[in-house]
Formats: sequence, structure tokens, C-alpha cells
Amino acid sequence: MPRQTPRAPGPTWLQIPVLLGLIGLGLTACSNPAPQIHAADNGPQAGWSIAPTGDLNIFFDCLRDNGAALIAAHRGGPYPGYPENAVETMAAILEKIPAIMEIDIATSADGVLYLMHDDRLERTTTGSGEADALQWDDIRKLHLEDNDGRKTNFAPPRFDEALAWAEGRTILQVDFKRTTRYEDVADEIRRQGAEARVILIAYSMASARKLHALLPQAMISLSLNSQSELNRAVASGIPDNRLLGFTGTEDPRPRLFSVLSKRDVEVIFGTLGGKDSIDNDIAQSGYDALYAEIAENGVDIIATDRPVEAYAALAAAGKAALAGNCRIEYNNAPDD
Repeated sequence: MPRQTPRAPGPTWLQIPVLLGLIGLGLTACSNPAPQIHAADNGPQAGWSIAPTGDLNIFFDCLRDNGAALIAAHRGGPYPGYPENAVETMAAILEKIPAIMEIDIATSADGVLYLMHDDRLERTTTGSGEADALQWDDIRKLHLEDNDGRKTNFAPPRFDEALAWAEGRTILQVDFKRTTRYEDVADEIRRQGAEARVILIAYSMASARKLHALLPQAMISLSLNSQSELNRAVASGIPDNRLLGFTGTEDPRPRLFSVLSKRDVEVIFGTLGGKDSIDNDIAQSGYDALYAEIAENGVDIIATDRPVEAYAALAAAGKAALAGNCRIEYNNAPDD
């Protein structure tokens, strides 16, 4: 499918109703098209949870058997007023949709693992300087800023806090920044017994092998562009049922998706990437249905900067993850 699939100019995305939730198996449409993200309360968690038990690969097989694609919220799904890599942002997203959460892990000067994407602090916090130059006691006093540069009341969270928070709520997809040692992250995952609820991102075959050696039961997202690359990964000692194939952010490739799927390798495709991204193309054209068309071509996980809108499109096309299936639930907890 070519990237220019928006076949005819549609209305702007602000004119398209956003489907904000599923309760049981019933689909509810919201007439307010602009996603409004609200902070989660301190009582019983209202909203969605993804809580697979046992082998994570079995969970993904269940979704595939149900014809459902899953959303991965890039950097935890920031929206106006809610910054990236914040537990509060991830909780707010889960109030609206079921999604796995992609996060980034940096390391402070005194060795504390915390959530941060950039090598420097200026863009996303009220601090400045290198992300690994400050002690944790100084970092924790900073305020996070949203993508428009607005200061929030949220502080950078430690990785151990985010991992504990995610238990019973969602799957964390872990990206490693240059300041961070695989061994330190693996130690914390083992300490919390969380191998079956994380996905580890590897950018090379060597990295994938190292991560598999450290956490053999965890699933690994690895860039795979051909069957031969998959064969090399398996020959290096990584079972194919431990792999998810990241297939890029350009044009979807259904033939590659089919090859991976036949080997029990889930397909991840990214629509993210800034002004040149598919996300941006969709937002500009208003053709949100493209998310569902991508899923129909054999994508199991769509990694996106527009998780609420992408989920709404999947739901409208019958491709969304439903409450009651594959350990995905919706809790309609009352507001306090």
C-alpha cells in the first residue's frame, strides 16, 4: 500500500468524531472530536487495563486470532498538558484507550534509572544540561514540560516506579538511551518479576542477542526488513517467538508482514516521526481510516504519536482490541 493512500481529501481531523472507549463489547462514539485527556484519580483506576498472564507471545497470538491490532503510545502518549515519559500521561491515555506504552530510560549521574528521551533536559523539563549530569535528587525536583513547552506539575519518574505502576495496567516497551546499561534495566525487571510484561527495543542484532541473554523470557522488538534478517536473528539464538519485527515508518509492506506472521513474529509498524510522518500526513488530510487500512495489511501493533485517534479508527473498522478479550479489560469506576 503506498503511503499516499488518502484517496480523497477528507474533513480535518477536528471534524471527525473520535471513538473514546469500549465498554464490554459495545462501541461508544463521542461527538467531541478533540481528545480531552484527564488525570487519573487516586481511587480505583477507571479505564483500560492490559494485564496478560504468562507468556507475552500467547497474548499477542490471542489478539491476532481475534483480528485485533494494538496501539503503542510513543513516549507514553503525550497530549497538550500531558508531557512525554510521564506516568500521569500514561494513566490518562489508559482512561481513553487500551495501549501499550513506549518509554525511554536514561540514567542520572548517581545511577538512578528514570524516564527521559533526550540527551539533554531543556526540551522536556524545567532543567538544563546533559540528562546524565545531574544527581537524581536534583532531577526529581524538575517539572516536566509538554510538547508545546508548557510547564506541568509532573516530575520525571524513576523507572522502578513506572514499572511497578504498569503492573496490571499495561505493557511497557522499553527504549534504552545512551546513558543506560542494559544490565541495570534487566536487574530491575528481574527484581519486579516483570519479564512477561515488557518489550525490549533493540537496534542491532548484537543488542538483541545481549538483551535475550539477560532476559530470555522477555520479548524483543528488532528491526526486521526481510526473511533473511529474521533467519539470522533466530540462528543467533533468539527464538522467533521472542521477537517482534519492527518494520519501519515508511510504506507498509504486506509481503514482509505475511512472512513474519507465518513465523509467529508480531509485526510493529510506526506511523510516528514528526512533520514527515504518516501520523502528520493523516492529521493534515483528515483520513484517519488509514490506520485501519495499515492494520488490515497485517500489522499487529501500530506505534503512533496519535494513539487516541488511531484507536478510534481501528474501532470504527472493527480492528480494535475489545474489552473481555485476551486479558484486556475496561473498568467503569465511578468518579470520586
